[in-house]
Amino acid sequence: MQLDEFFVTGEPLIYGAMVSIVLVSAAILFILTYYKKWKWLWREWLTTVDHKKIGIMYILSALAMLFRGGVDALMMRTQLAFPDMNFLNSQHYNEIFTTHGTVMIIFMAMPFLIGLMNVVVPLQIGARDVAFPYLNAMSFWSFLFGALLFNISFVIGGSPDAGWTSYTPLAGAAMSPGPGQNFYLLGLQLSGIGTLATGINFMVTIIKMRAPGMKMFQMPIFTWSTFVTSFIIVFAFPILTVALALMTIDRIFGAQFFTLTGEGLPMMWANLFWMWGHPEVYIVILPAFGIFSEVIATFARKQLFGYKAMVWSMILIAGLSFLVWVHHFFTMGAGAFVNSVFSVSTMLIAVPTGVKIFNWLGTLYKSKIQATTAMMWSLAFIPSFVIGGVTGVMLGMAAADYQFHNSYFLVAHFHYVLISGTVFACFSGLVYWYPKMFGHKLNEKIGKLSFWFFVIGFHVCFFPQYFVGLDGMPRRTFAIVLEWMPLNIISTCGAFLMGAGFAIFIYNVYYSFRYSKRETTGDSWDGRTLEWATPTPVPFYNFATVPHIRSNDAYVEMKSKGETTFDEKNLEPIHMPSNTGQPIIMMAIMFMASFFLVFEWIWLAIASLIGVIIMMVIRSFDYDDGFHVEVDEIKRTERSARGL
Repeated sequence: MQLDEFFVTGEPLIYGAMVSIVLVSAAILFILTYYKKWKWLWREWLTTVDHKKIGIMYILSALAMLFRGGVDALMMRTQLAFPDMNFLNSQHYNEIFTTHGTVMIIFMAMPFLIGLMNVVVPLQIGARDVAFPYLNAMSFWSFLFGALLFNISFVIGGSPDAGWTSYTPLAGAAMSPGPGQNFYLLGLQLSGIGTLATGINFMVTIIKMRAPGMKMFQMPIFTWSTFVTSFIIVFAFPILTVALALMTIDRIFGAQFFTLTGEGLPMMWANLFWMWGHPEVYIVILPAFGIFSEVIATFARKQLFGYKAMVWSMILIAGLSFLVWVHHFFTMGAGAFVNSVFSVSTMLIAVPTGVKIFNWLGTLYKSKIQATTAMMWSLAFIPSFVIGGVTGVMLGMAAADYQFHNSYFLVAHFHYVLISGTVFACFSGLVYWYPKMFGHKLNEKIGKLSFWFFVIGFHVCFFPQYFVGLDGMPRRTFAIVLEWMPLNIISTCGAFLMGAGFAIFIYNVYYSFRYSKRETTGDSWDGRTLEWATPTPVPFYNFATVPHIRSNDAYVEMKSKGETTFDEKNLEPIHMPSNTGQPIIMMAIMFMASFFLVFEWIWLAIASLIGVIIMMVIRSFDYDDGFHVEVDEIKRTERSARGL
């Protein structure tokens, strides 16, 4: 491979990206060296198996990806604001279009929610860690190195440019030569390993590690949403894994699974992709529903209305999510019967979703609502998501879909669903659990300013797209005509308002770190679930004494009886896992194997894979059984944390 093929050349924006990467990397290295933080970084973060720290690293990575995906979105909206714009050429636009969708779904939404799961779920069920701490660390590093592999494509080798769905034959070797599409395949594959492992980990954690007395229908609703989501992950992600592997074999080794020649079936990629892709929508929506339920119940000062109906509706949504994938290609010519079946299943999934809306409204009814920033994100979600849901039912009608399909009406719909459903939840959950993670609240005034900028910008950006779509503007277009200009200008202005909202949120993080009052109690919001029963900062072992659960909203009952999770009379040594550097080393070697495979350097990839196998063997002979936290240390830690 020639040097000019290895490094992308040509555009000022790409040169700017290269320079920014170098400068940021140099700044990080300088700060770590100047303040002598290398040992601290390795000991406290890079080798940690503490679920809380792993969750925080997931969230920080997701925020970085939100910035990256958001910048891509602003660049696309700038290109589409006026006819004959030359801000981006067609190739660069295709690359940014592809990376925007992939980054936002795979590397932002999912890790953000998985980060919140990591921080909160073990605390909510009274556990001291997840079932497999080593696997949890490996899952994070798998995700992070997958995200890194995908993102370096912008400056080394060339970005993928076949869309985030990477439909064949466009994504095949004949029509998309070069390493760009390989970055997509290997980046998603590497990240997907971690996601699948996370699903298994949380399934086992929730089934086996609940506090004594906690029955399944006494679990907090966010834990239930995590549990149901884990099942979807375990059943859906192997489909994506197989599809990515088959296309990788097509591109690198010359097979013909999805080609136009040699009896390949390009449409099979679309089927496999959406058999994973539509359950994936609910992988990022169901945890969001759990977050909204926790926040609304807390700030309405009421038990969640219709708890069991909420749980069963999530289970029903999970089942139906695997039966609707064909609505993504009603126009492919499958016939009236097939389209009718999947049209009915698509509309049917709206029923349990509607049940949830009424559960939240029932919780709010005659309640004393506290208008905190977290609550405002949750309240804004309800009408916004209803708009997205109603237009989803419109798209679910096969006959009408012939009009809406591949138009900007569809773009407006899925952004209304995914941004109001997932991004609003990410902000709501982060603000809500922020004091539990960092020991102080985010500033409410700045938080509300960020909220209004983002939410107003969201509606200004995407609501006009319904109408420009009905007027005939196709999705995936790189240029507009004069008739579509006014609504596109409005849409672009909304996108920049959203960007301003995110910038204000980041400023709030800095401001609150500097000036916010430190938390002196673990119960920052007068919470209802067990995570608020722990002191802040949360000890690495979570609970000094494991609580016994007798009802829903366990912490409400504990507070009513004056109980805490620190009972000096019943303290016993606590067994905890040891930190280890094996997960990051193993996934770094896997990253190198994937990188070599991207450029089809087969022997280097094989050598790296042998290195991964060696790491697995080392792990197999690792007899470190962890350590015990002695009673005296527990007493000192708890008294210090609780100010006793």
